[in-house]
Amino acid sequence: MPNNLVSVYIAHGQVEAQLIKSLLEAEGIPVMIAQEGAGAAYGLTVGILGIAEIFVREQDAGKAKEILEMGESNGNEGNEGKSEKDNET
Repeated sequence: MPNNLVSVYIAHGQVEAQLIKSLLEAEGIPVMIAQEGAGAAYGLTVGILGIAEIFVREQDAGKAKEILEMGESNGNEGNEGKSEKDNET
């Protein structure tokens, strides 16, 4: 993956991050997940070590955010993560 990556989502743990990754990759968007090593090793889903950040290429960021927002508006209220848009408020 190129160096021009943009964060589009903050997930709570690897399980949620992998679900988001699968959703975006199914739409043809390559994804990279970054999580603190200890959090990933111990499977943490809460606190700072539980955060898993979803990165996509800069040119795919708009499409990725649209896909994630569609999922949120379609009643996926159990989704506890935050899009980068949510972090701006």
